[in-house]
Amino acid sequence: YHSPPPPDHVLPCPASREETRDGYNGSLPNGDRGRRKSRFALYRRTKANGVKPSTVHILNTPQASKAVNCKGQHSISYTLSRNHTVVVEYCHDKDTDMFQIGRSTESPIDFVVTDTVAGGQEGGEETPITQSTISRFACRVVCERDPPYTARIYAAGFDSSKNIFLGEKAAKWKNPDGHMDGLTTNGVLVMHPRGGFTEESKPGVWREISVCGDVYTLRETRSAQTPGKLVEHENNVLQDGSLVDLCGATLLWRTAEGLFHTPTQKHLEALRQEINAARPQCPVGLNTLAFPSMQRSRALSSLEDKQPWVYLACGHWRPQLCFDLIFYVVPEALTSSYVLCEKAEIPLPHGTHAFHAACPFCATQLGLTQGCSKLIFQGPVD
Repeated sequence: YHSPPPPDHVLPCPASREETRDGYNGSLPNGDRGRRKSRFALYRRTKANGVKPSTVHILNTPQASKAVNCKGQHSISYTLSRNHTVVVEYCHDKDTDMFQIGRSTESPIDFVVTDTVAGGQEGGEETPITQSTISRFACRVVCERDPPYTARIYAAGFDSSKNIFLGEKAAKWKNPDGHMDGLTTNGVLVMHPRGGFTEESKPGVWREISVCGDVYTLRETRSAQTPGKLVEHENNVLQDGSLVDLCGATLLWRTAEGLFHTPTQKHLEALRQEINAARPQCPVGLNTLAFPSMQRSRALSSLEDKQPWVYLACGHWRPQLCFDLIFYVVPEALTSSYVLCEKAEIPLPHGTHAFHAACPFCATQLGLTQGCSKLIFQGPVD
């Protein structure tokens, strides 16, 4: 959407926006492969693929519904009863690009996500998830192709037949203006930070996004058939630092403007060298601490090396440097680069009924009273 960032700015491509997954610290356990990766860059497509609502059909027989859905056109079907279905057809929108996220590996999904488990792992052959709570076609993000490049999120994604089906048991309703809307089984929750993605930002309120992009208060339980209340003064526009929860995986959304102000690896390396030059000491053992570079920190992450550097509330043995720069804000001092740790008390949706704070790097559950440990550096003893 925007011109490419400066050469030393770490981005996978000339991206306008990015989403990254909490709990993985820059890469999936088995490596980023194809559409399954720890972060995903959204950029302006060569050709617009967005869609927008057009014709509405009210059908009284299942056969009529099949006839409408066989046109190869995007549509959303709201099944009210066996003999009553409302089908909303969607036509091409030359002004927007659409990106879809979900558990399915089918071609309409641009970003494949699986369940996140504690310890920086994802559901797969090594850590099987008995029954995933992430929808196969969880949500879609629609971005404007022209300034101000607004990005909006909607619950549910179109399948390989270009359809979205809300069955009889799904939460759905007709709005006062006549248009149909609904919610997916476990829902798509969004939380916008108050104050932007900065050190001063505060957690916002978790809301649920409908299939048509309206904002609702949370349901009594995640999969309840009765929706929450419409929040008329809020919208589905994603902001820098917005959290998107898919009931099993949480995504952090960053904008192009926000990414432009994140520090580079060169910046963080200079800060690391600066703090090491001060020869900080452990206040207990009085031994000098020397924090390794990002490259060496990765190499030293084996379980055989159990020399503790920092004791954190999440149980990390050594300092978990954040390898994904998307998490950082511009630091004035090295401690500022731990801003996300400092805000780890933010309650994230857990399962279908609870909210728990979690370490953003390894997804280990934390207590709400203390999401991190304060780092105290002692000067050298002469």
